[in-house]
Amino acid sequence: MVRWLALALAALVSAPAAAAPQILAPPAAPGAAVRPFVTTEAKALVLAHVRVIDGTGAAPLEDQTLVIADGRIAAIAGPNARPMIPAGAETIDLTGHTVIPGLVGMHNHLYYIARPNLDAHGHSDPPVLVPQMTFSAPRLYLAAGVTTMRTTGSVEPYADLNLKALIDKGELPGPHLDVTAPYLEGPNSPFIQMHQLKDPDDARRTVAFWADQGATSFKAYMNITRAELKAAIDEAHKRGLKVTGHLCSVTYPEAADLGIDDLEHGFMVNTQLDPGKAPDLCPRTSGDPTILAMTPDTPQGQALIAQLVAKKVAVTSTLPVFEQRVPGHAPLNPKAMAVLTPEAREAYLYARNRTNQAPRENYADATRILKNDMAMEKAFADAGGLLLTGPDPTGNGGVIPGFGDQRGVELLVEAGFTPVQAIRIATLNGATYLGLADRIGSIAPGKNADLVVVKGDPSQAIADIENVAIVFKDGVGYDPGKLLDSVAGRYGQY
Repeated sequence: MVRWLALALAALVSAPAAAAPQILAPPAAPGAAVRPFVTTEAKALVLAHVRVIDGTGAAPLEDQTLVIADGRIAAIAGPNARPMIPAGAETIDLTGHTVIPGLVGMHNHLYYIARPNLDAHGHSDPPVLVPQMTFSAPRLYLAAGVTTMRTTGSVEPYADLNLKALIDKGELPGPHLDVTAPYLEGPNSPFIQMHQLKDPDDARRTVAFWADQGATSFKAYMNITRAELKAAIDEAHKRGLKVTGHLCSVTYPEAADLGIDDLEHGFMVNTQLDPGKAPDLCPRTSGDPTILAMTPDTPQGQALIAQLVAKKVAVTSTLPVFEQRVPGHAPLNPKAMAVLTPEAREAYLYARNRTNQAPRENYADATRILKNDMAMEKAFADAGGLLLTGPDPTGNGGVIPGFGDQRGVELLVEAGFTPVQAIRIATLNGATYLGLADRIGSIAPGKNADLVVVKGDPSQAIADIENVAIVFKDGVGYDPGKLLDSVAGRYGQY
């Protein structure tokens, strides 16, 4: 454990000077649209007899007293200590419960991909569309304990920016938002709603424009060229902002050499070993041959991990979306299904049945890909790399905001991390990447009271992370059940 923590600390990524102050706005009192979901907004609050998993990777602390005052953590004390408790403080007895830091989702979205006229055979009509989920997604994230999230690519950027402003004012419920600008995409994009970059100068101008509009991060996409990516990175870094990438036309080693800050989807979309890979072009194979051939034991895997660690490039795990490709791997969560529209639920069950009913040999590669990626992610973190996590809820009804974030932590445990290590990846590591580790991501006096109370002990049974009882954001307690009820049957609609 000590060695793992030391290596993780050695990989801390420098804070983005411009983004961090904008992501966490000063706390605002809940407004009329938020108040129905609030369980407590006491100025002083005591969480008594609670187990604390502090987000650092340390062992849990039993029977703790955690004091919240004015939206911050004021004190943490064990069973034989008596912390100073403000006069008039409200006390909640949390015997049998655990408190963890608020989740920091690093590959999260506010939209849902729609495939018109999708049928049970997987056929649909063009074009693929991306409806915005501005109403339902923020409530789903908050209900699951996601208190800070990166939007990781915007399709309606003004909607996302305006949503952030309303959340920050207390007028709408939702997490703190790191708003990512529109995708930095090249030609031949599969998405009709994305701007397609013309050249490096267009990439630079695009970054400059959206930084001026208030975007706090950027995401390069599958068909960007190396020259365009370099121009975007340079412009973002000039402004103290970071660039991540779901790449294909540019390989991971190329992107690392260009100065990218983060790579999405673990090691799944690296194309460096894909047969016939041409410079600046996305091969039809989209990275599958590379991850099938690459493990931590291969020379290519070892070299890539060493390069990413040396250049302080973070990697974002998105295991929930990739487990959907493996028959029988993803559980069917009734609570998650209840938030989908009937159409979205039907489309998901069509896809799930096609996968689960096919001969297992048809999916041998998908099973191996998931296993290899898990091994690469674990080796990357063990080598000192900064591993982040997010679910990538992009229209597969098995990966839903909030529920997917919880599932991502469970899959990190399946990948070989201990539960407390997995919780650290989902909390403090994300805060570190965002330059906010002094304010969120772990439980310590002086930090923001962004906390999740769950029934049970996720250090022993990681699935207990799903049993969310209360979510605190800036010290205000939210009822997850009421948030979920407010969007029942709506995700996929608005």
